[in-house]
Amino acid sequence: MPQEKAVDTVFIVTEKSPQSQLFAEYLGSHTECRVQLQPPHERITAPSSGNTLMLIDSDHISVEALPDWQHQLPEKLSNEPLAAFNVRDMDHALEALSCAQLKGVFYRHESLDVICKGIHALLEGELWMSRELMTRLILFYRKYQNNAFRPACGLTNREMEIISLLSAGASNHQIAEKLFLSEHTVKSHLYNIFRKINVHNRIQALNWIHQNLGPILPNIETARSLQRRH
Repeated sequence: MPQEKAVDTVFIVTEKSPQSQLFAEYLGSHTECRVQLQPPHERITAPSSGNTLMLIDSDHISVEALPDWQHQLPEKLSNEPLAAFNVRDMDHALEALSCAQLKGVFYRHESLDVICKGIHALLEGELWMSRELMTRLILFYRKYQNNAFRPACGLTNREMEIISLLSAGASNHQIAEKLFLSEHTVKSHLYNIFRKINVHNRIQALNWIHQNLGPILPNIETARSLQRRH
């Protein structure tokens, strides 16, 4: 007797509403998967068979909450693919990717047909992201890897921390507060950095960072705290 084919499961992690119910029904009928709405605060029960995908609604789980939510997943689901939908734009996508191990990103404007196609790809073990987003990630990680093994122009770890904060738009005073240094020490570090990379001011330094280190992604908490103070 032939064995019955296992059905894949898609959990849509969002609050239950008439709109989310219609979304789940559409995905179920067009992907032939078992689609289940999963409120973010409720524990997920792992399916007994088939592949599993978790689609996280970015409107209901914030970027800050993603790591804690992912950490609370049952062990059986801890290595299953995660994807985010309702992502606003490129910056929002990069922010989410820096917090969680996402395999897929669906922007808010994506059509339902594209989401269905992406679900099939993710369930087969592929990644699903826009070409532009993949290019940004590849460039970043390539330059990050190079810099991890070859410090740029002899910059020390402390100088790299200062450059990262500089790229986030921090003033000397903010850098001093964040790194528990005096402003005089920060100025000394900046003088040494400018000398090593052969620039004369902040604007030239920022251009050098962009050309040689790529898009340094500062610590999210740091960047936000700086933005709140501006």
